[in-house]
Amino acid sequence: MKALILAAGKGTRMGSLTSETPKPMLGVGGRPVLEWIVSGLRDSADVTEFCLVIGHQKERILSHFQDGTALGVSITYREQKVLDGTGRAPLLARDWIRDEPFLLSYGDILVNPHEYRRLVAAYRDDGVIAVCSSQDIRLGGAVLLDSAGLVHDIIEKPENPELLPGSYYNAGIYAFSPRVFLFMDELKKSARGEYELTDAVRQLARSGKVHGLVLNGDWADVRDPQILAKLNRER
Repeated sequence: MKALILAAGKGTRMGSLTSETPKPMLGVGGRPVLEWIVSGLRDSADVTEFCLVIGHQKERILSHFQDGTALGVSITYREQKVLDGTGRAPLLARDWIRDEPFLLSYGDILVNPHEYRRLVAAYRDDGVIAVCSSQDIRLGGAVLLDSAGLVHDIIEKPENPELLPGSYYNAGIYAFSPRVFLFMDELKKSARGEYELTDAVRQLARSGKVHGLVLNGDWADVRDPQILAKLNRER
């Protein structure tokens, strides 16, 4: 399975740390976050073909990874010139994906590499979304699963999580059928002026079958300097 990684954003919550460095290139344990993702997918899920969607400070990513040979993989690139959200960014790689299922990850998410293998193995129907059971859903997306483990709804940054008992946190890693592109094509900008990936996933789930996979072990969204510092203390 190919892997598409979204690594174009500015990472404004990181402050000055990302003024000259894209957030996925910030170091954890002496290696860029993005390198942890690529090597984890390579070693655990046998992924050798990658497409990185780049934008902010793209030169840093290009110079580090080049064509992927040093890591034993093949890397191609697509540039997101207008940073208007993650919802339509994967469309830049539509020609590269073709008609194959693919793994999609944000470029600032760290998990135990074994979870990548579980996600690939769990892929079926229209796709699989990885979820966490121990995160504050107010900071991300609340994923509601039905009794069969299928995605019933996704609510972005809910203000009243107590009204969503049993919901999970969107872990930001997916395995999709190319059918998801149909719903990305139809996206409208959200209230914050961006195309939201979760809007496309919600519509895909409503029209077909998207399964939820509860992750085991550690998971981290490298969203701010505090989390980055904590990860480096632990490694």
